[in-house]
Amino acid sequence: MLVSMLVVPLFLGILQVGLFLYVRNNITAAASEGAHYAAVLNREPADGEARTRELVDGVVRSELIDSVEAQTTDVSGQPGVLIVVKAHMPPLGLWGPGIAFTVEGHAIKETGE
Repeated sequence: MLVSMLVVPLFLGILQVGLFLYVRNNITAAASEGAHYAAVLNREPADGEARTRELVDGVVRSELIDSVEAQTTDVSGQPGVLIVVKAHMPPLGLWGPGIAFTVEGHAIKETGE
């Protein structure tokens, strides 16, 4: 009994960290893919925003995503695209109040030159 009082919370904590990392990594990958999608010649940042939303909706619940924003930016002196996803992760599995986090995806815009 005493051992289970120590092992169960430890196991649940490890499980929660794993779930957070899974959600964060998938949202980061979606933001990066959305930025690359918007960086293709003849595409706008709004196309990348829509692609990011599409990818995120296929992986995590849409209630976890607070906002997806796309804008043009400067990436190391080159024109680029920035996708910012603001989300939250509930501390108890997929329910409860959230821990907010922000991820970004960058890509250099194709210029056709």
